[in-house]
Amino acid sequence: MTFKKIQQPKLSDVILAQLEDMILEGSLLPGQKLPPERELAEQFSVSRPSLREAIQKLETKGLVTRRQGGGTFVKENLLEGMSDPLFDLMANKGEAQLDLLEFRHGIQGMASYYAAMRGTKQDFINITEKYEAITVAQIENTQISENFRGEAETVFDFYLAICQASHNAVILHLARAMGSLLIDNIEKNLQVLAKRPEVPGRIAHYRKRLMESIISGEPNKAWGASHKNLAYIEEVMLKLGKEDSRVTRSLRRFQTG
Repeated sequence: MTFKKIQQPKLSDVILAQLEDMILEGSLLPGQKLPPERELAEQFSVSRPSLREAIQKLETKGLVTRRQGGGTFVKENLLEGMSDPLFDLMANKGEAQLDLLEFRHGIQGMASYYAAMRGTKQDFINITEKYEAITVAQIENTQISENFRGEAETVFDFYLAICQASHNAVILHLARAMGSLLIDNIEKNLQVLAKRPEVPGRIAHYRKRLMESIISGEPNKAWGASHKNLAYIEEVMLKLGKEDSRVTRSLRRFQTG
């Protein structure tokens, strides 16, 4: 019987695999600058040539970019397909806004479920901080008439923190890649929902239940809270859409009468 010699993995490949894992799990964020080679080599307890070779392989794979004299950065657009013109088109179509809301039902529900199941103490601290930032943004929004962008960004950051806590790389990177589109969707929803003064309070109530379900480690309740939050938004959006349609038809009849 002939035995094959066991091949030891090359050190640069071991470093490469660890850096790839850090990008996948979100420990290294898009656009984030990597520590200097000397510091990174010390953290990994490896030689600088091995580290340099690993980073070169990362660059070849298109996961990082190097700037002359500026350091090494995780690539900004890791999912470049999400910047397709089709997404710009979707951002400006009313029907597509409801499609995006339905999409959020799925991805937010899954993220909430797994965040409650797998989230760490630090994840829960991050989720709580992002939740509290929404209240601050809402106060600022009342001081700046009809400016919902800041609030929309904080709401997205809250949901992104939930995606991070899910420890599911696909959910996290898909949500992050669609960030601009989702923020636009949230902003447009907020503009419409503001027509009903009782709505923001109800949404805040559902969002609080979502956060509490996650940090108390109750996956099924978290999924249910996420569904109720978005289902309520969808219900109000559809009702307001019908009301706007009725008003438009009434005005048209009045003008032609």
